[in-house]
Amino acid sequence: MRKQLKTISTTLTIVVFVATVLVVPIVQADRFDEQINAINQDTSVKQNQNSQLGAEAASLSDTINKLQEQINAMQSKIDTNRQKIDELKVEIAKAEAELAKQRSILGETIKSMYLDGDISTLEMLATSKDLSDFFDKQQYKESVQNKVKVTLDKVQQLKLDLNTQKETTEKILAEQQSLQNQVLAQRAEKDRILSLNQDQQNALNAQIKENSAKVSQLRSQQATENAKLFRGGGARVVPGSNGRDTYPNVWRNSPQDSMLDSWGMYNRECVSYTAWKVYESRGYMPYWGGRGNANQWDDNARAAGIPVDGNPRPGDVAVWNVGYYGHVMYVESVNSNGTINISQYNYSYDGTYSEGYNLSPAGLVFIHF
Repeated sequence: MRKQLKTISTTLTIVVFVATVLVVPIVQADRFDEQINAINQDTSVKQNQNSQLGAEAASLSDTINKLQEQINAMQSKIDTNRQKIDELKVEIAKAEAELAKQRSILGETIKSMYLDGDISTLEMLATSKDLSDFFDKQQYKESVQNKVKVTLDKVQQLKLDLNTQKETTEKILAEQQSLQNQVLAQRAEKDRILSLNQDQQNALNAQIKENSAKVSQLRSQQATENAKLFRGGGARVVPGSNGRDTYPNVWRNSPQDSMLDSWGMYNRECVSYTAWKVYESRGYMPYWGGRGNANQWDDNARAAGIPVDGNPRPGDVAVWNVGYYGHVMYVESVNSNGTINISQYNYSYDGTYSEGYNLSPAGLVFIHF
């Protein structure tokens, strides 16, 4: 099987290399750390929902502001008409007072002219010096009556006009108040929806924060498990590239988990780096690496007919089946005392390269590509 893989790799070396650096496979495999991927996907969905809610909230706020402008404009008109009604009421009261005054004047004038109202037309004629004097008195009486009547009619018409204006203004005021109440109801509904929107945003933000805490906790737990690899026996981890990190720049220089490599795995994960090292040294890496966590690699290899055992050799992939995800490393060399030296990514769950020395093979299994 090893020879078969080597033969295949010879014919595909150039093609795979181009795909490694430039092409992301169309088929998206499961992420190495399935649970974190699921959480991050859920977070992404919630962030999109939150963005949509934010846009809706901005639109609602804009609508509410416009409705409030309408309400304020209506209130200004309402206040103006109320003031006008109050002024009309004062003018009507003045007209009524003037009517009463003119009626009193007319009564006093008639009373004076008719000697307390007892003189008759015959008596007026009898007391006149001549017929001309009678007509003068009669004309004067009629003239006074006409003047008072004209004044009464004008005041009465003024009162009618004022009452008409008052009724018209009150009708306009009632319509304005009704319209304002409708706009107020619309604003109240928009306020209610905006409040619900903000409640949803707050709930999503809380869930996003909770997801972030879960991811941090999972990464911390896995880092703790990985640290057990290098306890005792002189084992040690050396961080940094040390000039030997050959992981492609396109993946190394991008944020962790921001893109897929040529095997459907997220960049700067232990599985992605190890797949690259196998390809770099062997010329071929099976695509099955993109399916499942690191602790599934040995089963995937067995299913593909690739030897797996507990005996390390340079160029092997060491599998640590501990923790939720496990961990994979590339075996750089085997020491005379049986310990191994490895290179790896994401040992401390920070997406960086490191090297390990004098690591005991106990508890590890090795895939012989």
